[in-house]
Amino acid sequence: MERINETLKRVITPEFSSRLDDMKREVLENPDIQKFLEENAATISKKIVDRSLSKLYEYKSQTHHCESCQSLELCSNYMKGYEPRLVLDRNLIALEYVRCNRGVIEDERRKVTSMIDSIHMPKEVMEAHLAGVDLEDGSRVVAVRAAKDFLNEWERTSVLPSKGLYIYGKFGVGKSYLLGALANELAARHIHSVVVYVPEFLREMKQAIQDQSLAEKIEFVKRAPVLMLDDIGAETMSSWTRDEILGTILHYRMSEQLPTFLTSNFNYDELEHHLSFTQRGEKEVVKAGRIMERIRALTIPISLQGKNWRDKK
Repeated sequence: MERINETLKRVITPEFSSRLDDMKREVLENPDIQKFLEENAATISKKIVDRSLSKLYEYKSQTHHCESCQSLELCSNYMKGYEPRLVLDRNLIALEYVRCNRGVIEDERRKVTSMIDSIHMPKEVMEAHLAGVDLEDGSRVVAVRAAKDFLNEWERTSVLPSKGLYIYGKFGVGKSYLLGALANELAARHIHSVVVYVPEFLREMKQAIQDQSLAEKIEFVKRAPVLMLDDIGAETMSSWTRDEILGTILHYRMSEQLPTFLTSNFNYDELEHHLSFTQRGEKEVVKAGRIMERIRALTIPISLQGKNWRDKK
């Protein structure tokens, strides 16, 4: 068996020693490493530096402050989304890995995204922002101002206003977009909202009876810190979906004073008329009035006008 001294003589050739010296010089010329050594000069000796050379080289070989990374996906560091930091650990120089700037931004983005639960809503709506709302039409200015008033009230008091908005207008004027934009503004403030496309949601509730998830889904929606019901009135309701689903959700939110936003093609009176007729053609004015009583208690009506943005002509 070869002795250790013989092995070292064979391995540490003049060329190896020269490369080691070059590496050490390259490492010690790094401005961040120099700064760390100066700040800890009272503690760090030449022996500590020599024993920690591999860690110093590991530090120097990676990027810092996202200098050369175009995106988090293209991060070149050993741990994607993390950057090394020099620390002293038991008379040695060691590394600890901390979240880089891009990693922190991505974490925040995911946190914001987690603040919104979307049920059957289009992707483009859920990516909306208030800054993207076209303000050429005066009614949009009023709607955006009302949305900002809601946000400002929360920022002033740290309490969500009990009343949301009832945004109504013809097809394609931006009602759903405004809901998505407001949901994203709330998410940026770490306020959880649930955004629901009503016609598809009510169809889902019928199917939920079979898989016994109905009660769970209603509970999830009705208890949302902020609930947004998009396109109410676009469906022909049965007595059951109107009274047992919509009525249950709205009654709970009115009782608990939880902010609720709705969009519709109908104004209050038109929606009440629509809700009066069931799929069977039955006219139930009292029950429709009961639903509208809750909607009026929960919302402030805002008329949204302007051109149809879905019309490409």
